[in-house]
Amino acid sequence: MSHRKLHIGMSLAPTWLSGDGWRRQDSRVEDLLDSDFYVDVARRAEAAHLDFVFRPDTLFLSAAALENGPGFTSMDPTVLLAALSRETSHIGLLSTVSTSFFPPYIVARQIQSLNWLSKGRTGWNIVTALDGNDNFGIETMPSAEERYARAAEFTQIVRHLWQSFPADSIVCDRTGGRYADSRRVQPIDHRGPFFNVKGPLTLPGYDRAPLPLIQAGASPAGRDFAASVADAVFASAPDMQAAIDLRRDLRARAETHGRSADDILVLPGLSLYLAQTRRQAEELFAETHQRTARVKALANLKAMTGLEVTDWPDDRPVTLADLPPLPSQPRSRTHLDLLLRAIERDTPRLGELLKRPELIGSAHWQVIGTVDDAFDTITAWSEADAIDGFVTLPGGSVDCLHRSINELIPRLAQAGHFRKAYGSDTFYGHLKEK
Repeated sequence: MSHRKLHIGMSLAPTWLSGDGWRRQDSRVEDLLDSDFYVDVARRAEAAHLDFVFRPDTLFLSAAALENGPGFTSMDPTVLLAALSRETSHIGLLSTVSTSFFPPYIVARQIQSLNWLSKGRTGWNIVTALDGNDNFGIETMPSAEERYARAAEFTQIVRHLWQSFPADSIVCDRTGGRYADSRRVQPIDHRGPFFNVKGPLTLPGYDRAPLPLIQAGASPAGRDFAASVADAVFASAPDMQAAIDLRRDLRARAETHGRSADDILVLPGLSLYLAQTRRQAEELFAETHQRTARVKALANLKAMTGLEVTDWPDDRPVTLADLPPLPSQPRSRTHLDLLLRAIERDTPRLGELLKRPELIGSAHWQVIGTVDDAFDTITAWSEADAIDGFVTLPGGSVDCLHRSINELIPRLAQAGHFRKAYGSDTFYGHLKEK
């Protein structure tokens, strides 16, 4: 394995309750809106010395999806993480906020407020969103190119606002009656294609460490944006080669923006279904998905490609030639490209295709097996320079969550692939540890 230590985060979205996982007696699904539920997960993750916990977010709700599970039911990420900031001391707290629906001034203030509350442990997961426009008076979602152009300007404004009120401009001269050097607190006077923002911000920037920026875009426009500003990328990479290609591309793009290739970390989502034996893990996966997976996969295949296969036998191969003309502006270009790549490379039978993470999940890397299997797979991916770390997405049961934190992470640490103790008390510091 590479001498580099891995950087590992964990999703606070209860992925272990997806599918039918919520139906288990120990799921605690009734506690989804109780902060204690998330405090427990965050404390466990901190005890394992993870870099961060993060809460993904959506700003729309499919009522129909609630029939079979909690779906996207969630609290505001930044408010939730503010509660966790008082219950943890070292782990990073990564909040998700969209650049498509909020004013940059509000976001700059909200994220920096959390950074002060957490004493430098906050990060911003920058997303442009795929849905939710109807909730904000936007008739149709703009193209990916326009969304990322807006995101680039939005992010620039937020960063300038964070600098508009320097922390060291506060002098607290009680004797002289001077609180701050007001000459150093300046408006940003931004005027651009999407926003006009005067500034300055209502609170100073946090001066002990930079605030990390994380991004998840994988389209060409998304990659270029991520390469220009992100400290890490939360990636969808269903196989090792996809991760290798993405990492190489992002590192090369970072250099074109005048950055070092090492300035950007690639952290694929890792969907884990872990049990004592492989057979038990496979049973866990099957039990979790048996009610909804096929219906979801068929619907996703049709939505992404227009291909209707309801009457096809499971042993019929699926080829690119079977696909109708593809939409010019798909909901997610990234997920469509990954699906097309899998069809072209493997010519899978329909039954096999409908089980792939590109259709039943979020196209994330997946391990269904034992802790040993997960350890060996992570080792192989790291040795191949496919990853700089990963974001843990336990599936199926609370037991899988506990195995991920209590068994897999310590195993990686014992082998020298992950830290045994924190070397920093800021989020940025964690990401820069070697």
